[in-house]
Amino acid sequence: MIVRWTPRSVSDLRRLYDFLGEKNLRAAQAVVDALAAAPDKLRQFPRRGPRLEQFTDREVRRLIIGAYEIRYEIKGDVIRLLQIWHGKEDR
Repeated sequence: MIVRWTPRSVSDLRRLYDFLGEKNLRAAQAVVDALAAAPDKLRQFPRRGPRLEQFTDREVRRLIIGAYEIRYEIKGDVIRLLQIWHGKEDR
């Protein structure tokens, strides 16, 4: 499986880093590192996250990493990271 970051997921990661970095740069880096590494686990187990049924025509799933959610789509042998956010964000 190939993991691809969409522009939106990269932007989300930057946004989270900037927000957290205002308070604590070390903590911001630790969170971003954990979120950036998490999708590598999907290469072996792409369907580990629950499927989101509202996407009836696509295989969109979510992966929970601490207080954060990563939404991703499986299409063939490609995993596309769609969005990343903190669970307390209004999404």
